[in-house]
Amino acid sequence: MVQPHLPSLSRVLVALGVCGVLLSCGGGGSGDGDAGGSGGSGGGNSPGSGNSPAFIPTTTPVTVTEVVAGLSSPWGLAFLPDGRMLITGRLGQLLLLSADGSTRQTITGLPTGLSTGGQGGLLDVAIDPSFASNRRVYFTFSEVDAGNASINGTAVARAELDVGSSSLVGLTVIYRQLPKVASSGHFGSRLVFDGSGHLFVTLGDRQNADQAPFAQDLSRGNGKVARITTNGDPAPGNPFAVGPQASFWSYGHRNPQGAALRPGTGELWISEHGPQGGDEINRVLAGLNYGWPVISHGQQYGTTTQWGEGTAKAGMEQPVSVWEKIDGTPWVSGQKSSTAPAGMAFFTGTGPAHWQGSLFVGALAGQALWRLQLDGNVVVGRERFLTSLGERIRDVQQGPDGRLYLLTDSGRLLRVNA
Repeated sequence: MVQPHLPSLSRVLVALGVCGVLLSCGGGGSGDGDAGGSGGSGGGNSPGSGNSPAFIPTTTPVTVTEVVAGLSSPWGLAFLPDGRMLITGRLGQLLLLSADGSTRQTITGLPTGLSTGGQGGLLDVAIDPSFASNRRVYFTFSEVDAGNASINGTAVARAELDVGSSSLVGLTVIYRQLPKVASSGHFGSRLVFDGSGHLFVTLGDRQNADQAPFAQDLSRGNGKVARITTNGDPAPGNPFAVGPQASFWSYGHRNPQGAALRPGTGELWISEHGPQGGDEINRVLAGLNYGWPVISHGQQYGTTTQWGEGTAKAGMEQPVSVWEKIDGTPWVSGQKSSTAPAGMAFFTGTGPAHWQGSLFVGALAGQALWRLQLDGNVVVGRERFLTSLGERIRDVQQGPDGRLYLLTDSGRLLRVNA
């Protein structure tokens, strides 16, 4: 439903019905405001999938304002200190938008050698904590190998943003996922600065069946979270001291498509695609093994067969929250389904009081915005919004105005109002 707009060329859409905590609200999970998950799975309770009595559901309407439309395959969003926005386009475009979205500049000087097939291309963007003085920005992209165009891998580039010339200056590739492989998927590619000014980089397992096992191999870049300096060197304090693994922070990941630093603790949390079902939220601590592909809460594609050795194994971490069905309802039997969590942000801004400290996660296949309420490191409940929009939500960021902003695969930038 389109409401009368406030800014010109913007639209406000009612995107949440007041449904309380009943999973049946909205007609079998198709309505908005559903509380996702009220029990466990057929194989035992899945971590963080149920709503406890401590969970506070959102009972007031949530709307979105369309700030910009017509973006080309947007993937990453970052705010400059003055409220302007950088948005990447996966096929090789970088835009600088005014704070209200009314004007845009195309920025030139992007990395060469983009591999834009499949899931690849120009992906995430992050702003240096000292941007006001050094003008530095950072990008992840899928980079074709200079000597063999059939292989590629995630790379991180640094450059200075020259607004006057609408260009990037002094672009340098500071980090590469190695070895490069012949694949068009599972690049990972989220960038997050830690509290010390170092960069977390999520790296996917590269999707192919022969590549996934290397997520357990500390000599290779498949399925890792790296932590590097802004020059691309291993960051001080990393858990693995020497060799190729010196840049790694954690391992055993599949395809981390969202990442955010938790306020107050400074810990990295990520969203991670499972196979068929088994999508995860993980609290990522130094040196730990997150299990892929040995353990998973997902299934082999097109079957009801458990993936790997089971859902748990000694020495491997459990997620803090799991989706085993696309709508977050409990799985009992049969084939599982994926919601495909993507970009995410911890909320500290302007909105309902019970949203403070919650984790908001976009869903691609699930076409929703999820809120996860936390008590310490425990998810006490979750609910989904915006399902009526029918949008694959690619990135979620909190703006300087305290509002949540969403990028959709259809090319829209939306502001959440609540």
